[in-house]
Amino acid sequence: MSHIKINEAKCKSCYLCIDACPKKLIQKSDNIGSMAQYTVEFNDTKNQCLGCAICAMVCPDMAIEEVVNDK
Repeated sequence: MSHIKINEAKCKSCYLCIDACPKKLIQKSDNIGSMAQYTVEFNDTKNQCLGCAICAMVCPDMAIEEVVNDK
């Protein structure tokens, strides 16, 4: 099972990751980040993340890190 970690301090709210996620597991959050914009959050309650890391690849500020769990 894979998932991602989003560093809200680095997120500049470009929302490229929202469009890039094939499973639509990233959404705009209610949290205001360091750029005075709404950051993004990862919402995968059904363990649907593919671990493709497309979201991390499109992030211009490297605010997303893929985490791969073997279990």
